[in-house]
Amino acid sequence: MGGCYPVAVSRARFVAEVTAEGALDRWDPEASPRPIAGPAPEVGAWVEVTIDGGVDGGVARPVGPPIAPAGSALGPLLAIAAAEGLDPVFPASVEAEVAALLSLADGSAPDAPPPGTDDPSLVDLTDRPFVTIDNEDSRDLDQALLVEPDGDGHRVRYALADASFYVRPGSALFAEAMQRSASFYFPGWMVPMLPRALSEGIVSLNPHVDRRALVFDMRLDAAGRCTRTEIVRARIRSRAKLSYAGVQRFLDDPAAHPVEDAAVVACLHALAEVGRRRIDEASNRDVVHHRRRAVEVGLEGRRSFVIYGGMRNDVERYNEQISLLCNVEGARLLLAGEADPHVHAVYRVHPSPPDDRVEAFAAMVDRLAALRDDDGMRWRRAEGESLSQYLRRLPTEGDAGRVAQAIHRQAILMNVRSTFTDAPAEHHGVGAEVYARFSSPMREVVGVFLHKELLERLGLAASAGPPAEDAALREQVIEAANRAKRVQRKITALSNRLAIDALLAKDLARPELERPARRGTVMGLTHGKLHLALDDPPIDLKLYRRDLERARGEEVRLGDDDVTWRDADGSVVTRVGDPIRVRVSHRDADRDRWVLSLLPA
Repeated sequence: MGGCYPVAVSRARFVAEVTAEGALDRWDPEASPRPIAGPAPEVGAWVEVTIDGGVDGGVARPVGPPIAPAGSALGPLLAIAAAEGLDPVFPASVEAEVAALLSLADGSAPDAPPPGTDDPSLVDLTDRPFVTIDNEDSRDLDQALLVEPDGDGHRVRYALADASFYVRPGSALFAEAMQRSASFYFPGWMVPMLPRALSEGIVSLNPHVDRRALVFDMRLDAAGRCTRTEIVRARIRSRAKLSYAGVQRFLDDPAAHPVEDAAVVACLHALAEVGRRRIDEASNRDVVHHRRRAVEVGLEGRRSFVIYGGMRNDVERYNEQISLLCNVEGARLLLAGEADPHVHAVYRVHPSPPDDRVEAFAAMVDRLAALRDDDGMRWRRAEGESLSQYLRRLPTEGDAGRVAQAIHRQAILMNVRSTFTDAPAEHHGVGAEVYARFSSPMREVVGVFLHKELLERLGLAASAGPPAEDAALREQVIEAANRAKRVQRKITALSNRLAIDALLAKDLARPELERPARRGTVMGLTHGKLHLALDDPPIDLKLYRRDLERARGEEVRLGDDDVTWRDADGSVVTRVGDPIRVRVSHRDADRDRWVLSLLPA
C-alpha cells in the first residue's frame, strides 16, 4: 500500500535521492529535482537537504555526508520507504513541539530531567533497581523491569515509557503518530513513529536518568500465575541498559561475564525463574509453542546485506513472557471497565485455527507418518493429546528433526492473522481471553492510545475528551494499527527479497561448478513449487516444478498424499521434511525469479 500518510509539498527539509538533475524528494510525488548547492554528491546517493532561497525556488543544500552512498544496500531500502510514504523527516509543526519540550527539559544539558518528572503525583521508584533488556543496538527503550522474590512467588514490576504524557490528542505529535501508525523496521535502519529526540531521548527509559513510566506491579504465585495487578504512574531511574545476549552470557556463566550490581544480579536470576515458570504455565494451558528461527537481515556498513539467525535465546523468551503478561493484565483491566462510557479499549484478537485447517493438518501428518513408516510422528488426538503436547514431543535433531521442523511450519500455516478491534475476544497464540498492546508505547500508536485509556479508566489521568470523540478516535487508532501491520509485513518481504537477491547474485557470479551447494529442508509442496528453508543462511527459497522438469527432462507431479513429488514412474523425487541440496542455476528475468537446480541429497 503506497502513501501510508500524506506528505507536504514544497518542504524546507527532506531526504532526497541524488539524480543527474539534482536532489529529488521521492516522498513528494509532485516534486521536481532541486539544483544542489556546492559540490554535488554522487548520483545515486541519498542525502538530507535543506532548501536555500525559499521552498518554491531555492536550491538543495546537503546536510552532512550522504545517508546512503551510491550503490549501497541502504539506498533501495530508502526507496521502499519512500514508496510506502514512510518519511524519516518530521513536519515543522512536530519539530516545534519537540523543541518546546526540549526547552522545558533544558535541551542544553544531556542529563536534564524531562518535563513532568518532577510531578508530585508520581510514585518515586528511582531507588529501585530497574533495568532495560533489549537488542544491543536498541535506543528506543520502551520497557524496564524489576523482578523480586515474594514469598514462594515473585513481584514483577514492568515499567513502560509514559509516551501518552508527551503525545496527547490534539497535538501535532499525536496527529503525526496517527498518520505514521508505528515505527517501521528495515535491515539496519528504521523510520520512527516519534521523533528520535523523544523516542531515543526524553521519553526513552535510558539508564541513570529520571523518566516517567506507567508501571504494572504484578504479584505472581509459585506457579507463575498472576494473582494481583496494580498500575501506578511513577518516576524511575534504570540502573543499566542490558542486552539479551549479554544477560544470556551472564546467566550461562556468571564468573566469566560478571554483573557488578548485586541488586541487578538478583533481578536477573529472578527474571529467569519467572520466565521458566511462565513458560511452564503456558504449556500447562496448552499454549502452542512453535519452533521459529529468528531470521534477521542486517547491513554491514550500510553497503551490503548480511543474513543471520537461529533460535531465540532463553532471555528473549523470559522477557517476552513478562511483556505478554503485562498486555494480558492491561486488557483485563480495560475489559472490567467496559460499562464505563469513557473507556474505549482496543484489543488484539487472534482466533483459533478453523476446524477445517486443523483437520487438514492432522491428515497431512498421518500421511507423512505412513510414508515414513514412523508411527511416533502421528498426532494422537484420539488419545487426548493436544497440539501443544504433540509439537513439544517431536524430535529436534538429525533427519527426524528436519521432519519436525516441516511439521511445525505446517502448524504455523494453520493460523489466521491477528487483528486490532474494539470487541474483546480470545488471543489464541497467547492463550488469553483478552489481549491488548501496551508494551510498545513509543513504537505503536495503539500503545499511546491504550495508555491514555487505561489511565483514565483507573482515575490516574483526566479524560482527554467527550466519550463520542474518544470513540471516533478509537476507530482511527484501530484502522492505523491494522494498516501498520500490513505495511510492516510488506516492507519486511521486500527487504528480505533484496537480501536474497544479493546473496544469490553472488552465487551466480561464480563458475557453475564452483557455486555453493546449499543444504536445507523441504518445508512444503504444492503442484507448482517446493518451499525450502536453507540451513545457512536461514532463509526460505522456492524451487519451481517446471524448472525441475526442464532440468530432469521428465514430468514431476505432486503425489495424491500432498507431501511428495514423484516422477513419471511414481518414484519419490522428494518429500516434505527431506534434506535437500540446491544450487543457483540462473535468473529468470521474465518471471522475476531465481531458478534453482536440485542436487543429489
